[in-house]
Amino acid sequence: MKTIRDLNAPPHITGRVEALIVRGSPREPARCIDATVALARIGLADDRLGHKGEAELSTRQVTLIQAEHLPVIAQLAHLPGTVDPVRLRRNIVVSGINLLALRNARIHVGEAVLEVVGPCAPCSRMEEEVGPGGYAAMRGHGGMTARVLTTGAIRVGDEVRAAPPAQLPLV
Repeated sequence: MKTIRDLNAPPHITGRVEALIVRGSPREPARCIDATVALARIGLADDRLGHKGEAELSTRQVTLIQAEHLPVIAQLAHLPGTVDPVRLRRNIVVSGINLLALRNARIHVGEAVLEVVGPCAPCSRMEEEVGPGGYAAMRGHGGMTARVLTTGAIRVGDEVRAAPPAQLPLV
């Protein structure tokens, strides 16, 4: 019989990297890139944590957001169409896989392995980036934070898939 954990992260469900977004410092504008390297215990090589090059104990080494949430955020912020993911300042935009269902799971993103840690709450900058109501619109749709467990290349178009749950010995 399958456990709830088994049902939350079925290894046959896959998604796709839609965009990679980095910035050099906290206040610097974000920008899209085609490829990067996720550095174990640090973050993305082209992002501010990768530039520091030091082990980061933070759970926010990498941030992810679902592409499917972009039009929802726009609608809740009373904007036409969709929100430009660069404005949201999340590192990896994925589609086709439910990030919230992967909390505490390991995922393969391209050649890297990440551990999805928890929700990525919006910050007050969303009022500047999205517009009035941007902070409230992102609550519950801000994506997830992750730690980098294994160094590896990540490219736009790469597969995102859940790692099979670890099998615990029966006692």
